Amino acid sequence: MEMTPPPESPQWGSTAKLVASLTIVIVLGALVARFQAIIGPVLMAFVLAYLLHPLIGFLEKRLHFSWGLGVSLIYILIILILLSLITWGGVGLVGQIQNLIGAVQNYINGLPDFIASLSHKVVMLGPFRFDFSTFDWSIIGQQILSYVQPALGNLGGLVGTLAGGAATTLGWTVFIVVVSFFLLLESGGMRHGILHFDIPGYTGDIQKISRHLGRIWNAFLRGQVIIFFSKVITYTILMSILGVHYAFPIALIGGFAGFLPYVGAAINYIIIGLVTYFQGANPYGLLPLTYTIVAIVVALLIDQVHDNLVSPRLMGQTLKVHPAFVLIAAFISFNLLGILGIVVAAPLLATLQLFGRYAMRKMLDEEPWPASEETLPPLPMAHPLQRLRAWLAKRKRIRPEAGKKPPSSDDSA
Repeated sequence: MEMTPPPESPQWGSTAKLVASLTIVIVLGALVARFQAIIGPVLMAFVLAYLLHPLIGFLEKRLHFSWGLGVSLIYILIILILLSLITWGGVGLVGQIQNLIGAVQNYINGLPDFIASLSHKVVMLGPFRFDFSTFDWSIIGQQILSYVQPALGNLGGLVGTLAGGAATTLGWTVFIVVVSFFLLLESGGMRHGILHFDIPGYTGDIQKISRHLGRIWNAFLRGQVIIFFSKVITYTILMSILGVHYAFPIALIGGFAGFLPYVGAAINYIIIGLVTYFQGANPYGLLPLTYTIVAIVVALLIDQVHDNLVSPRLMGQTLKVHPAFVLIAAFISFNLLGILGIVVAAPLLATLQLFGRYAMRKMLDEEPWPASEETLPPLPMAHPLQRLRAWLAKRKRIRPEAGKKPPSSDDSA
């Protein structure tokens, strides 16, 4: 009887596997704690590579470009856009921030005169009479100035702080672009080549997890990016028409507010209210309070249209996460990843929910992928020309029927 030779590499026992697993977890935890600042940019590089993959695939299939040439052309275009934003948008944004700081300083410098004018005012609200001369406004003014003056002294260095922050952001942006470039270049045209796992015995589970993750992140990247830019453009146009100062920074705040449920919208409305109330004259000659109410109502309408009409159409029910939990996840991920954590809080929470549900069902020996929970991808947006053709075809079907006369008694006879 022929004896099988013993394997050259012996199998590990359960104790060796446990020690190796704990060692890997400890090493990964130490690396995460040590290089926490790099987690966000690396994650953003993967997201950018995943987002650009279909575009480069289009160039390869339709225009017959090689994969490397398509990647190079796309990233040359990205670099040109970044340079344009730095030279054009950066100067304008810094100028608006300087104007905003100057306006705040003027308001604070005029605060003592405003407080002094209150001591002679009497306000009548129906049967109620409020005499402000009964208050000791000197003490109140000193207390207010004790809180405001330190902030006023720090405003001078705010531009320098913003410049330093902009330089740091630019450095991380270059890092993200470079890392995502090499990720796409070496993926070989395969989306799973960007990040590939192969565990024996779990091929089916990995494929299903990848499919669910693709639905989550595709819905987020396609939907949320479009909604963000749509909000920024809409806010910029309408706030400029209203004559609101600092329309573009307000538009950026309105766009980012969509990533933070409840709190983001409230912060956006408060900022719009303060800017419009204290900006002074407006193009329509409205009272400050009326002008503020109009601007807030316009912002509210913009958010309602995007939240109730645009967002469901783009994202469907793919991100099945409660807004309250998204808010909690945003605060937690902000401490870990910074601003990026707020942006990706919703898909990260949906991803953790997916892995948590899978692990729980595996531990309970249940089927991790029940057929009843198979979700469909979000509905695609119809092209405007397709909508126009469908509308014209519907009108053509209606007109002949409306033009027909009902049969008369003579015809029926």
